[in-house]
Amino acid sequence: MRPFSTTRRRPVAALAAALTTALLTGALSAPAEAAPTSHTIVVAPTGAANADDGGDGRRDDPLATLAEAQRRVRAAIAKGDVNVTVELLDGVHRLTEPLRLTAEDSPADGTTVTWTAARDAHPVISGARPVTGWELDDAATGVYKAAVGTGFDTRQLYVDGKLAQKARLRLARSDVTFNANGFTINNPALSYLAGLPDQKRIEFQAMLSFTNRFAPVESITGNTVVMQQPAWNNNTYGYDAIQQPLRAGTFTLLNSKSFLNEAGEWYLDTTAGVLYYKPLAGQDMSTARVELPRLESLLQVGGTYDAPARNLRFENLTFTGTSWLHPSTSDGYANQQTGVFISGVQPHRPADAFTSCAFGCKGFEGSRNGWAQSASAVQVSAAENIAFTASTFTNLGSLALGIGNDANAHASEVGLGARKVSVVGSTFTANAGGGIMVGGVRPDAHHPSDPRMVNSDISITDNRVYATALEYLDQDAIFASYVTRLAIEHNYVSDMPYTGIGLGYGWGANDPGGSPEYVNRGLYDFQPVYDTPTTLSDVRIVGNHVRNVVQTMFDAGCIYTLSAMPRSVIDENYCEGSGQLGLYFDEGSRYLSASRNVFVRTAAQWAHANNQNGNRTGDLTLIDNYATNPAITGIVNGQRGNVARGNRTVTEATLPLEASRVIYQSGPRDDYRGAPNTQRPAVGAALAADPAVLRAGESTDVTVTVQNFSPRRASEFAVAVTVPAGWRAERVGKPVRYGLDSGASDSETWKVTAPESVSSPVSRAEVKAAVTGRADQAAFSLTRSVTVSALNPLTTMKGHGSVPSQFAEAGSEVVIVTSGADIWQDGGGSFDEFGAAYRDDVAGAASTVTAQVTRLDNTNAWAKAGVVLRNDVTGTAASPGYAVMVATPGNGVAFQWDANGNGYLDSFSGASGVTAPVWVRLVRAGDQVSGYYSKNGTTWTKVGATVTLPGIAAVQDAGLIATSHAANVTGQFDFKDFGVS
Repeated sequence: MRPFSTTRRRPVAALAAALTTALLTGALSAPAEAAPTSHTIVVAPTGAANADDGGDGRRDDPLATLAEAQRRVRAAIAKGDVNVTVELLDGVHRLTEPLRLTAEDSPADGTTVTWTAARDAHPVISGARPVTGWELDDAATGVYKAAVGTGFDTRQLYVDGKLAQKARLRLARSDVTFNANGFTINNPALSYLAGLPDQKRIEFQAMLSFTNRFAPVESITGNTVVMQQPAWNNNTYGYDAIQQPLRAGTFTLLNSKSFLNEAGEWYLDTTAGVLYYKPLAGQDMSTARVELPRLESLLQVGGTYDAPARNLRFENLTFTGTSWLHPSTSDGYANQQTGVFISGVQPHRPADAFTSCAFGCKGFEGSRNGWAQSASAVQVSAAENIAFTASTFTNLGSLALGIGNDANAHASEVGLGARKVSVVGSTFTANAGGGIMVGGVRPDAHHPSDPRMVNSDISITDNRVYATALEYLDQDAIFASYVTRLAIEHNYVSDMPYTGIGLGYGWGANDPGGSPEYVNRGLYDFQPVYDTPTTLSDVRIVGNHVRNVVQTMFDAGCIYTLSAMPRSVIDENYCEGSGQLGLYFDEGSRYLSASRNVFVRTAAQWAHANNQNGNRTGDLTLIDNYATNPAITGIVNGQRGNVARGNRTVTEATLPLEASRVIYQSGPRDDYRGAPNTQRPAVGAALAADPAVLRAGESTDVTVTVQNFSPRRASEFAVAVTVPAGWRAERVGKPVRYGLDSGASDSETWKVTAPESVSSPVSRAEVKAAVTGRADQAAFSLTRSVTVSALNPLTTMKGHGSVPSQFAEAGSEVVIVTSGADIWQDGGGSFDEFGAAYRDDVAGAASTVTAQVTRLDNTNAWAKAGVVLRNDVTGTAASPGYAVMVATPGNGVAFQWDANGNGYLDSFSGASGVTAPVWVRLVRAGDQVSGYYSKNGTTWTKVGATVTLPGIAAVQDAGLIATSHAANVTGQFDFKDFGVS
């Protein structure tokens, strides 16, 4: 598979011109030191006829192996200042052992060793062997077999460039009963399992909430399955454990030939040396490309802290064909989160842990500092000035690229210490694990015992990470734990089972002062409470395009954070299609700002902060973000040091120009951007109506503004506006210009007229503008809209708003269009911001006020709409005798009243789980008032107790009231059958 893009080469003519200019200006005269010399070594693919490790290493006499190229690189750099280029010719370069590059393979500062593709070549570095000689094993089942030899094992098989499925047997939850040693088989149809051969090669997989676990079988006797240890103990320990997952689990048995019954499945008999595979429909085993991994890693870049690897570049290479074998050991894969797992026997695990530690316990906290990280196919640690450019990482059996992970994840046994490492314009796809993992999770990662362990100055830009983590579903596309100065910018992340981009680790427990939650859990009996910050700071998550993530697992988002990371920003990212959250600030997330991000079609909140259970999550700044899902939780402006302002709820048809710009500019840039994407056109358009609400028969001006975001001129602009039947639209003045330069904008205006009369209180018209043209050398078409509302006037009621409000009435229906911060007074402030349709002096000492709330916009979970009693509805923040019975979008119904007569609602009773449509009622008896609700208008439920209203007048106003509970955010609130009796 070739990289998405290739590195640009400087044209010869340009180079010659530069040299000429330098000669004329004297720039090349008498240098103080001679420039480094250059040396090129050429390597042929495995099996090339003309290749010879004894040759000259030129294109016409290439070397046969990368190992010999490495030896010659060492010889070249030992002679002095020299830039060495190792060119790999087109084809597959198969390794018999990983390529290990240390300080001996590193040139002096000011020079570079570059491992790259030869011109017009697309070389592949593989740790796999091709499998041929297939023959039919069983005609009835359609299973084929091939001899592959013995003495090795694998967890992966790649067929025609795709990860094949290991033979599996799906289990229903009722099929098994878990216990401390394994499980009991309840389903008699599974009794044959006891007779299977090679039982120790069978694995149990549990896909839970945020963990994906593997444990090998020890034995199956009768209906009793005993699991290997410590894998089973570790997988039934802590949180989201097998016996007590945080959501219903999916359970599977893997890796027995008897399970091989579905197309695309495989099984390796390591004793006989035979590989079995059942081909997919249409797959011809005589031509299928089957690759069987033999290596766990391909490239290991790392020295020591005293002598790091340095000054190495890898360009236009494809890395493929590995398998990570650790989960097949008795350790299994006791996954905790994001490629991290418990390893080894746990000394603090109590004897009854299967029951006492199924949802955490003190002993489990003692395991945290020994957790291990998944190993990567390409590893970088104890290294500086390392670059990967325009390369492809595919069909790898674990994480693709690990940078500065803990020592356990590096074959060099030296972890951390990665500095000035860049990954640019590369592709990561179709791997068993995630794309890129930066940093470690053990104590030296966050509070290093040697300053040279600090991971710093890591740049991950313009990459594509998609459709990966196919087996280790818990792993992120891009994950970084503890790094100082990290940039994750303009990457494309798509089709991931879990989080798109993950940042931080430790759940806030390693931050200065620790975490009250982990004091309660007992963690600090096993580690200190640190008084200094971790190494995680100065992170930039900017301009990424993250789509279709959280497709399988749970408790995740487009961008996920843990712990404090001072001076860190999440800006101008485009998140679309998250299966759960947009931004997820999990435990201890602090000191982050997020601005001008766009969130489209997130299944849950666009932003959520976990600030429960003593977590110190806070100090978060969210400004000017755009989201189609209005929900945001755990982040309240002014609380816990948070700032939240200027965030807007939009639809895909009402995206502001600034949001469209962010969408277009997200993802890889320049040569790495790729072909024009019709879903992210280079032109934005936005509509504005002035006024947006008018009376029947009136007109409004709708302005269509277009802007060119492309770096090139856009042209052939045309705008067409359409309106619903009964409405009229005509252009006023000139149309937008035919062409717009980069960054330029233009607009045109349409006069839109409402019908002379409407049958409902509000007639909403979606005014649509179709904008077409050419940009980025491709045609584009986009549709944007704005909603214009025509109101019938009030006829039986009066209208009053303490904030700008509008009112409509038709028959028994009434609509209030209003905003308002709230109608409430407490320590957080005093608010009486509402719109009300009311009648003067209609509620005497014995009165009942009733109405049905038919719908209300979800401007906030605490938006309110219902009935009101008040001495004077127009007496904002002053008039006593004030009570309301209201419905909310997310918090049930509420009876609120003014308990001290100061003109503000300050007391509350509520009933959760009640949503519109719902009837609400206030009943007055003298100076006492009660609140009720009903779902059918007949059976009424009292909310709280009857209360006394100080200062209540003999006769009061009564009516309908609404507030959006979101300052300057307007909502529509609909009512029916208002009455006073």
